[in-house]
Amino acid sequence: MRSNLFFLCFCLTGWTVKAQSDSTHRQWSLHFQQTAVYQYHAAFDALYSGDNSLQNKEESAMSLTSTLFFDAPLWKGATFTFNPELSGGKGLSQAKGLGGFTNGETFRIGNPEPVVYVARLLLEQNFDLKNQRSIKLVIGKFGLADYFDFNAYSHDPRVHFMNWSLMNQGSWDYAANTRGYTSGFYAEYKTAPLELRASFSAVPTSANGPDLDYQYDKANGINVELTKPFQINKDWNGFLRVLAYRNQAGMGNYDLANASQGVPDITSTRSPFRTKYGVGLNVELSYSDIIGLFARYGWSDGKNETWAFTEIDQSISLGFHFWGKSWHREQDFAGIAVVANGLSASHQKYQQLGGNGFMIGDGNLNYGQECIVEAFYSFQVPHSPFALSPNFQWVVNPGYNIDRGPVSVWGLRVHTEF
Repeated sequence: MRSNLFFLCFCLTGWTVKAQSDSTHRQWSLHFQQTAVYQYHAAFDALYSGDNSLQNKEESAMSLTSTLFFDAPLWKGATFTFNPELSGGKGLSQAKGLGGFTNGETFRIGNPEPVVYVARLLLEQNFDLKNQRSIKLVIGKFGLADYFDFNAYSHDPRVHFMNWSLMNQGSWDYAANTRGYTSGFYAEYKTAPLELRASFSAVPTSANGPDLDYQYDKANGINVELTKPFQINKDWNGFLRVLAYRNQAGMGNYDLANASQGVPDITSTRSPFRTKYGVGLNVELSYSDIIGLFARYGWSDGKNETWAFTEIDQSISLGFHFWGKSWHREQDFAGIAVVANGLSASHQKYQQLGGNGFMIGDGNLNYGQECIVEAFYSFQVPHSPFALSPNFQWVVNPGYNIDRGPVSVWGLRVHTEF
């Protein structure tokens, strides 16, 4: 099966290069990317472990994604997008045991066999208005991270930081199925001094589930974001983004689960029309294509169970990006960042009583913030489309547990795109 997988990706690569060269005549475009990630951690100290713990014995894991992007113009301002994706492999400990999981290219799916699915299928309509104003409307299947919480230095795990709480705001429980995609409507209004985005989309039928709930009157996700470009002087410029979200679904409640007898089970308290809401700040600064800085802060109410992304209720991060032109490697770049994740008081008690979420559950909890340092270097292989990125992550209090870790995770990412 693995040999068949690589053969398919090789064929797609050749097809993509040919199609892209013809795109100017055919007026459509075809692109391809492939990313492989290998990660390893040695054995680490743990006083106890549970069903959803990061394994404290030595382990390694590998993931692979291959993505085809097809865009076709329809009429003035309109584009049709079809994006099939193939993914295989797995994450460390089946992508469990951490709020900020270490590989943004893998999902919480137990079966490592490669699977082909439709990631995006959408219609986009753009309207150019006077005075540098524009409107964009999108309907179909997409990822909310395609449009919200963008950051030039900390957003795409295929080229930047790989930790879940660095590729997006960790506490943003954005509406999506297990693989990170949803269906709905997106609107954007852009002017020179300000940008406004909003979406209404489907949430999964169960926590981190593969299927979306299309009963929009009962279950949905609403996101609104304001973006303000700014400039400090001729060399420093950046963006400030403010994001707010609200999810509605049949969620469980931590306080109700904690009040039950025995080990709490959040799934036994699920009830329709429960909500979860949160806010986030996202700042990026650039200096003359030499250095970039970014910071994020996110908060969610943490009363009802995590439903779509990962088990983080508060998160704060700070990082730096360095362009290779400073050391005469124009296509190379590097980054280092630190992030601290936290849980709400109700969520902490649920874990301490032995409750399991879909990401974490050690059977007990001696609470401490989950702190992660990540560093990487992206090396462009000369005369080739491949980039190699050694990666290191140091995790203190994995799963918010002082009684476990710390753990060092070493990785290597191989990425190509056409």
